[in-house]
Amino acid sequence: MTTALTALAALAGVEPSAACTNFIVGKKASADGSVICSYNADSYGAFMHLYHYPAAKHLPGDMRKVYEWDTNKYLGEIPEAAETYNVIGNTNEWQLTIGETTFGGREEMVDSTGIIDYGSLIYIALQRAKTAREAITVMTTLVEQYGYCSEGETFTICDPDEAWIMEMMGCGPDRSVSKERTVWVAMRVPDDMICGHANQSRITTFMPDKKQKKGLETVLWSKNVVSYARTMGWYTGKQDRNFSYNAAYAKPDFSGRRICDARVWQFFNRYADHMDRYIPWAEGRDSTAEVMPLWVKPNCLLTVQDVQAAMRDHFEGTPFDVSAESKDKADIGGGIWQMPYRPTPLYFEVDGKKYFNERPTSTQQTAWTFVSQMRSWLPREVGGVLWFGNDDPNMVAYTPVYCCTTRQPDCYSGRGADDLTFSLDNAFWVENWVANMVYPRYSVLFPDLKQVRDSLEHSYFTAQADVEKRALAMEGDARRQFLNDYTCQKADQMIARWRQLAYFLIVRHNDMAVRPVDEQGRLKRGKYGLGETVKRPGYPEDFRRELIRRTGKKFEQ
Repeated sequence: MTTALTALAALAGVEPSAACTNFIVGKKASADGSVICSYNADSYGAFMHLYHYPAAKHLPGDMRKVYEWDTNKYLGEIPEAAETYNVIGNTNEWQLTIGETTFGGREEMVDSTGIIDYGSLIYIALQRAKTAREAITVMTTLVEQYGYCSEGETFTICDPDEAWIMEMMGCGPDRSVSKERTVWVAMRVPDDMICGHANQSRITTFMPDKKQKKGLETVLWSKNVVSYARTMGWYTGKQDRNFSYNAAYAKPDFSGRRICDARVWQFFNRYADHMDRYIPWAEGRDSTAEVMPLWVKPNCLLTVQDVQAAMRDHFEGTPFDVSAESKDKADIGGGIWQMPYRPTPLYFEVDGKKYFNERPTSTQQTAWTFVSQMRSWLPREVGGVLWFGNDDPNMVAYTPVYCCTTRQPDCYSGRGADDLTFSLDNAFWVENWVANMVYPRYSVLFPDLKQVRDSLEHSYFTAQADVEKRALAMEGDARRQFLNDYTCQKADQMIARWRQLAYFLIVRHNDMAVRPVDEQGRLKRGKYGLGETVKRPGYPEDFRRELIRRTGKKFEQ
């Protein structure tokens, strides 16, 4: 939803349909030469699983039905490609990975006559393309032919060699105004840079100074991207090279900067120098603030674990901090046990005045999250790993899903569960179950969750080199089967451990007390076989002081 529309919708009590975060790391900005990208799919009420589209051959006349990703509404059908590739999650057998965030933009640009929405566009492209450049061609050709019925979207499009960011909007339903059906720009992220987007259009000026060589372009755009804005009266500049995509189609407002770009700022701030200069931009109030760049050079080479950490961020140590580490002790929004989350909607009113909550990258409404690792020097079935979790990334262990996977792990398949049906065999529901125990008593329960989360992830990364060495010693179907079995094994291990964690939490933290554990984290029994005496931690120190400040001598002995 558009940044301006997001604010209005939230104040009206309506939740945006999507509010996601993507980070991108070029291959020369990563520690091992991987291209890395990430995606938190944030949408309240959404039940999502690890999607799978098997490779297939199609006959002339075969059609593909298109259903809107957000609603499952039938939109129409398009001809199938002669050959489609295996897709697992948001990556395919060629390691191509695509993510998105919705920025909305001008409402009148939505093409209600189109039959391809942003979600369907992602998975159709993954089925039909081998590389990022090919995916851009597939995506832009499809929407021009069949119409794009979603709001403005920013796409992350990456392969083992290149990382791209593309922004797209429709041209409205009236073909008398515009014969073309979309306006879009795609820019290649420099190999030594990191980039990000989070529900605010990020592309400003983009015209290259010199003519680009065919096949080596670093910028691609629709031929009408400037002329359409001129026709609509949204750009009156003399030179096309001064045209700014987001200034014309999705100008950053307070919401677009504070609620959206601030997440990108914090990713940059974690791994790049001198980002303090862009705090005024992220704060959203200063109209003269220096515009934050589309990408920056990191001060270190990033690992997959670094990107996972960024996806778990709550603005720790910054002016926007919502965690227990915040220096602003007056902020009681995290409750008694200082959770780094805030209830929604983002905007609220008190006595007729409008207020907002900070919106960090890690948020409770994440349906699934991934960090995709793409490595050009390895055989593709080994090189592509989708590190996947089925809830808020802070509350889950990212498990490895190899891009050659053709058999979904049972817990990620969605079988036997949906948005209204809980299942102990389903990762989405088990991970949400645990998270919703932890949220309201965060400072007390989260350390137990974190220990399990980090222990699992450490085991995955420790095993990765040996697993891949064994895979490389195999060939063809044997290699693919081995990696598929490993993917399923790790997912099975994760959900079993997460169920165990759920049982542990309810026993250890029953009735707002805490049962002691030994050095191995096991619940301790006393001399006569019963559980040892519980500890009663009471209020955290900061909350005690705030309580007494508000109540004065009411509770004084």
